[in-house]
Amino acid sequence: MLRVIGKRIALLIPTLFGLSVLLFLWVRSLPGGPATALLGEKATPEAVARVNELYGFDRPLLTQYFTYIGKLLQGDFGVSINTGRPVLEEFATRFPATVELTIVALIFAIGIGVPLGYAAARHYGRFVDHSSVVLSLIGITVPVFFLAFIFKYLFAIQWSILPPDGRQNPRINATHFTDFYVLDGLLTGEWDAAWDAFLHLILPGLALGTIPLAIIVRITRASVLETQNADYVRTARAKGLMERTIRGRFILRNAMLPVVTTIGLQLGLLISGAVLTETVFAFNGIGRFLRDAIFGLDYPVLQGFIIFIAILYAIINLLVDISYSIIDPRVRVQ
Repeated sequence: MLRVIGKRIALLIPTLFGLSVLLFLWVRSLPGGPATALLGEKATPEAVARVNELYGFDRPLLTQYFTYIGKLLQGDFGVSINTGRPVLEEFATRFPATVELTIVALIFAIGIGVPLGYAAARHYGRFVDHSSVVLSLIGITVPVFFLAFIFKYLFAIQWSILPPDGRQNPRINATHFTDFYVLDGLLTGEWDAAWDAFLHLILPGLALGTIPLAIIVRITRASVLETQNADYVRTARAKGLMERTIRGRFILRNAMLPVVTTIGLQLGLLISGAVLTETVFAFNGIGRFLRDAIFGLDYPVLQGFIIFIAILYAIINLLVDISYSIIDPRVRVQ
């Protein structure tokens, strides 16, 4: 186990190094230079000179890179041009909102996707199988923002069942010390605040989790179909083992390896792909902040977001590898 973790961490270093080089070169290859890109229409020669001096763009390229790496290692991702606050501080403020939304979307995707994919494989060629394939195709092809608007119109505007936007009703005097609104309400005993925050998560969580749900259904179905025809499953049946034991220990457990990989990848995509969902529901998370950075040409935020997502993906992949060794003991032997 420790050897697997050590190998993954060792591979993480050159990956992040290569990404930092690409990001560094990307910013400095912008048309007119980074100073002109930051200033936009206000890019007078005097203003460009001031920005170059302020950010060190007039120094040798190698010196700029080592300065850039040194700041990253110290946790300095730069300062947001739009807000004037450190990028890492902005991320820390908005990250809990995106995490809450991602957890709801992932629970929805896994909680329905794995059982539905398993049921489709067990009833291969029947109504359940055909229905799951059709629904998964619809879930993959329909854009997230379209689903978000449909959900918002039906459940929030037309039927008034769920709140239309935001993270919490502003009229609720809630205590926030972790910025995880549901958790804060539970820890402080403010049950109305926790319930209201959870209700605000349902619609964006369903919209965000639809595509991962469809993918998990298809991967689970294909993996179970392949596993249930394996030699060791036929051998287990020939030895007279109970069907419940065969399904749980031999089929579902071995079929989970590609499903776990898919879930890990989808988790990273959920966090990085929450831009449209958070925009539609006015959800103040990282996705909405990134949208504002794109339109405002806030390059320090964009750089910080890419580095942040790369580190997050590396951590998720490490957790996936650890889960492999738990699910399949053969991985620990290798």
